[in-house]
Amino acid sequence: MSRFDLIAFDADDTLWENEHLFLEAQAKFKALLSRFHPPEWVAARLYETEMRNMQHFGYGIKAFALSMIETALDLTEDRISGADLRAIIDAAKAMLAADVRLLEHARPIVASLSSRYDLMVITKGDLRDQHAKMGRSGLSTHFGHVEVVSEKTPAAYEAILRRNRVAPERFLMVGNSLRSDVLPVLALGGMAVYVPHPLTWAHEAADAPDPAPRGYFEITDLAALPALLDRLETGGD
Repeated sequence: MSRFDLIAFDADDTLWENEHLFLEAQAKFKALLSRFHPPEWVAARLYETEMRNMQHFGYGIKAFALSMIETALDLTEDRISGADLRAIIDAAKAMLAADVRLLEHARPIVASLSSRYDLMVITKGDLRDQHAKMGRSGLSTHFGHVEVVSEKTPAAYEAILRRNRVAPERFLMVGNSLRSDVLPVLALGGMAVYVPHPLTWAHEAADAPDPAPRGYFEITDLAALPALLDRLETGGD
């Protein structure tokens, strides 16, 4: 019998590229406001606004767009033009319509594992946008469920596992965020695989557990996941 009843993957920057869209939009935003403030000042104020607005708007492109608009109004003392505000909205629409670029190895690894395990996506962000990206990714048929949550807390994971009648010790989470994909799952007694991505958002940064606890694993990319699972299935920890 398999060691796992459920394996879940994060979506953004675990299955497909995502953070580059935000960095590109932020670069346009800094250029737009460059006549008012230095670019790094603009970026810092935008990040502060995003953090302040998270309780209201959550995660995702729409929340990011609202924070850009608010920051632009604040940094220009409401003098920003309608044309510039439209440019911000157009940038957000372009992000929403962008092609889904799967990470290397994502498609064959997910397809292969779906024949052995029940797979799920657990992600944060805007519900409509995340489901749309899932559809455009071509990976939908390999996942039994897609869960879009407001935060990836231990309580959120516990609720998902309870609904699916999965014990934490028989659950494995795979993702690029220590803060969201790894530490909350370990706190529940589950297992987690950290797959670092070079463009992970600063808000998702956290220190790796030291010493590494039982159930924590790190791989360089998804290509290494099948071998890790084979080792775990044969009793290796």
